[in-house]
Amino acid sequence: MQPEFWHKRWEQNQIGFHLSEVNPYLQRYWPQLELAPGSRVLVPLCGKSLDLSWLASQGHQVLGIELSEKAIQDFFSEQQLQPQVSLRGGFKVYEYGPIQLWCGDFFALQATDVADCQALYDRAALIALPPEMRERYAAHLQSVLPQGCQGLLITLDYDQALMAGPPFAVLDDEVKALLGKRWQLRVEEERDILGESWKFLQGGVTRLEERVYRLLAR
Repeated sequence: MQPEFWHKRWEQNQIGFHLSEVNPYLQRYWPQLELAPGSRVLVPLCGKSLDLSWLASQGHQVLGIELSEKAIQDFFSEQQLQPQVSLRGGFKVYEYGPIQLWCGDFFALQATDVADCQALYDRAALIALPPEMRERYAAHLQSVLPQGCQGLLITLDYDQALMAGPPFAVLDDEVKALLGKRWQLRVEEERDILGESWKFLQGGVTRLEERVYRLLAR
């Protein structure tokens, strides 16, 4: 999957993955992490998610990584914020208060960039990637994040043969294989959301489960 795919999706406003509200799982389970005030949170492939503002409202420093500059500009515009813009390595950094959104390739992220991150929030990154890129994503994520980092991961589970992604199906066994060496994985909630997902119903999908993992540092 090439960067042009996502640039086109944003330019054409084909962003059904964007939620018009703060993710309820985030609000329900994030406080259980009991992070210290001011903790920095990495949000890969963040888009213009309202979750970014919610995390900042909880006292966190937020580091979002996003390929689409339009998504980042839309975020600040819709939040009525005027960010400062600078360059850092291969990234164009938009910053306002506790929120930094870095425009660029996630795989260009270095360990020094996230050395002070205490947490990870992934609602839309892992499920946005095809299998071969998921392996690369997981490996890179684990290579750059510091020890002790914890967080939340949200995935979808359905019969991939019935419908093409993204979002892609990421089954429980794959999550364990990709991330289980670095984190203890605890399923906090598993819910059938097929009745809420017209796109999947139209596509002939007969089962659609959303799964919430808590990532505990080993």
